[in-house]
Amino acid sequence: MYRRHSISQAANWSAGSDSFLCRWQLLGSCTQYTLNEFSCPTLIYVILFLAMLGLRYSSGAARNINRLVYRWLLGGLFFFSAFRYEVGPDWLGYLNIFNIQRWQSYLDASTRSEPGYWILNELIHEIGWPYPWVNVFSSLVFFAGLHAIAKRQPDPLGFLVLAFPILIVNMPMSAVRQAMGIGMLCFAFIAFTDKKIAPFVILILIGGSFHNSILVFLLLAPLVGGQYTRNRLILSVLLAIPGVVALASTRSAEVMQSRYIESNTEAAGAIFRVGVLLSTGLFFQLKLKDGWRRFYPEEFKLVSIGSLMMLAFVPIIFVSTVIVDRFGYYLIPIQLVIFTRMPFLLQEDRYRKLYCSAPYVGLLLMFTVWTQQSWIFQLRYLPYETWLFGFPSGSRY
Repeated sequence: MYRRHSISQAANWSAGSDSFLCRWQLLGSCTQYTLNEFSCPTLIYVILFLAMLGLRYSSGAARNINRLVYRWLLGGLFFFSAFRYEVGPDWLGYLNIFNIQRWQSYLDASTRSEPGYWILNELIHEIGWPYPWVNVFSSLVFFAGLHAIAKRQPDPLGFLVLAFPILIVNMPMSAVRQAMGIGMLCFAFIAFTDKKIAPFVILILIGGSFHNSILVFLLLAPLVGGQYTRNRLILSVLLAIPGVVALASTRSAEVMQSRYIESNTEAAGAIFRVGVLLSTGLFFQLKLKDGWRRFYPEEFKLVSIGSLMMLAFVPIIFVSTVIVDRFGYYLIPIQLVIFTRMPFLLQEDRYRKLYCSAPYVGLLLMFTVWTQQSWIFQLRYLPYETWLFGFPSGSRY
């Protein structure tokens, strides 16, 4: 079993089975953990990522094989995320929400902040299913949205593989509300690319019912239609100012300010994740922009705006790493599109192999260090267990 102990004996374990059942109170600011014996290796996530990298490499340029392997891997990652058992930093937090909603109604759920998620919990209560089914629904929305973008790419397998170490592990395997928001945002990005303003706005509003922070993307609505020019971009920014003021005065903005600014909390590892986004946005502007405009004009507007938003994180990171980190996840689907189009846009570049391999090598190194050095990861992602074939004996569910 994987045992964790705090310096002040903050962790009180409820025994009774080998399953990962615990309750704790954080009584001190410093926590240590020890690895005595465990049911799965600490490298399980790195090994899984290495296997996916091997699949991508072995598929080569064969498009049919790429898409076949992609479909199987998409299904596998869905089950890996959806049917995890007591894995992820936010497991107990969302369990508390589920238990609160147990004694409420649909009306109560609909009047809460982020009502979509509360209504989902009420629906699962009505059906009579246990709490872990929340994660199944969340993963379903997330992976459906991710698939909507991936299937439009010339390299969907590469898109999915690169999504694993940051986006998948941190969102549907932990922050399930934001994961559902990202799923809806992916559909909204498709509507943006297709210049469909009504679906774009509706999808953003639905996503906002799961996580309020997604509502900031409503400010892109003026850019959905028409030509993408510098003057139009400037005009849209000016038109968005009233929207920014309106959003800033909402209850959602007050909640986000309390969570991300006034709390003075820092997002662990945010500087590295945001650094990858910043370098991606800069690389697009310097190396890919002109070629993208010529070869992929239908997606140029979305990707160009996304890259500018990545660069806009520079001043914000000095205000709050949590804000930048949280909003950065929304831009990762665009980042993945950039990564997977690089081989097709840099065919004449002498450093093509270096540029195209950099995302894979960089994410592997960052993911390996994170999984092995982060006490939060060790505490909340290990051991990996699943309830796909039934709950462990002694389970609370």
